[in-house]
Amino acid sequence: MTPSLDRIAATTRAWLAAANGPLILGLCGAQGSGKSTLASGLQALMEQDGHRTAILSLDDLYLGRQARAQLAADIHPLFRTRGVPGTHDVARGIALLEAAKAGEPLLLPRFDKGRDEPLPQGDAVDGSVDLLIFEGWCVGARPQAKADLAPPVNALERDEDRHGIWRRHVNRQLRGPYAELFSWIDRLVLLAAPDFSVVRGWRGQQEEALLARGADRAMDAAELDRFVQHYERLTRHILAEMPARADLLLPLDEARRLRTSA
Repeated sequence: MTPSLDRIAATTRAWLAAANGPLILGLCGAQGSGKSTLASGLQALMEQDGHRTAILSLDDLYLGRQARAQLAADIHPLFRTRGVPGTHDVARGIALLEAAKAGEPLLLPRFDKGRDEPLPQGDAVDGSVDLLIFEGWCVGARPQAKADLAPPVNALERDEDRHGIWRRHVNRQLRGPYAELFSWIDRLVLLAAPDFSVVRGWRGQQEEALLARGADRAMDAAELDRFVQHYERLTRHILAEMPARADLLLPLDEARRLRTSA
């Protein structure tokens, strides 16, 4: 058991003991931080303890290509790329979290990243769950102050979002639909990268792993550099703002090991 898993498992056990009904645990972490692995490990341990546990990934709520193409046409071309708030089926996510809290059976969606489309069928969870782990790169994120949106944070924003239309819409999504989605979270855990600079390397390792598992192709360096810029603004904001309010902070070093001090 890793120190991160040991810490989150011990804390979750205490939360479950005090919970009055199903517990929704939000797990936030930058791309490549290991949140999916941590969620799976936590699920296994909680199941061993006798707690019925399921995982909902924010990635599995992505809209398909056609829906994002419509967003790109209606709002801004950058919404063609999945990832930021505005590119998820938030209504479905809210319905799932509401059903989990009510102790109802769940049909968890699945998204095929290779086809860039939701799978036609999800995974059924019969009966109620004691714990739903809701994991994703911006789970629990809050909007930025409007003044902070003006200066671009990278070349993508400078060159392709010159008037700030894309990033302002993302921020409005965080203030509206995503605030409602995240309001269902009972406890919030943050896997905190040491800084944004390591995220590019972590995401590159994910691409290498995809190839090792037999994927047809992975992003090259230029594609990867551009891709991670879509996530930079909000990731930096999360790392600056969320540690002070997370119910559990797990600060990581560059090797994803738990640091002994924040």
